[in-house]
Amino acid sequence: VSHLAGSETGILGDPDPDHTPGEEALAHTRSEQGQRNEIVVDFRRPWAGAQVLSDFRAKTSRRVDFLRSRSDDDFAAEMQTPVGQAPMSEFISIRIMDAWVHEQDIRRAVDRPGHYDSPAAAHALNRVIRAMPFVAARRAQAPDGATVVIDISGTARRLISIGVEGGRGRELDQPPDAPTVRISLDDETFGCLGCGRWDPDEILQSGKVSIEGDTALGESIVRQMNIMP
Repeated sequence: VSHLAGSETGILGDPDPDHTPGEEALAHTRSEQGQRNEIVVDFRRPWAGAQVLSDFRAKTSRRVDFLRSRSDDDFAAEMQTPVGQAPMSEFISIRIMDAWVHEQDIRRAVDRPGHYDSPAAAHALNRVIRAMPFVAARRAQAPDGATVVIDISGTARRLISIGVEGGRGRELDQPPDAPTVRISLDDETFGCLGCGRWDPDEILQSGKVSIEGDTALGESIVRQMNIMP
């Protein structure tokens, strides 16, 4: 929650707190961006939970007011985003996904799973789903003519069918009768793999993923599902 509040603080244009985290607080970070993110988290670490939540609600309320005041031209304007220059609407799309992913982090930490039936969940998972043809064809190097079915069970049930031609993957309108590989997993596992929350090798060993057909290709796709930096 401190991270989300800190992110919204920066987006609103408020200055970062004048705070330098100690070495222990930075030990888990793996990049300069991670270290910058830790500033706002460590700054709030002494706060009571209620104070952190109140701060988060105040920041997000200001952010909602700002977004509601924007015009279509504002949302179409180019700006710097985590994926480079893109319209403001794309930046908001990324923020929705990021917020939902962190909500799921919190839910797993307190053992309160859920919220896979929400518009935010559908939005976030759709961003992961759209990347799967690229994952199959480019990252996993599925050969031309290969077909891949990813069967997602659970509240956010989806069936993704992918064909590879000319080194490129694309979603198919209909699932093939005999795909090269079929990967079956539940929505939480798909979300955690696609958002880099769970280690793919551990998941493959756990039995949370079932692979039929070309096992090597299926395992390669699972290992490279993560689309988040």
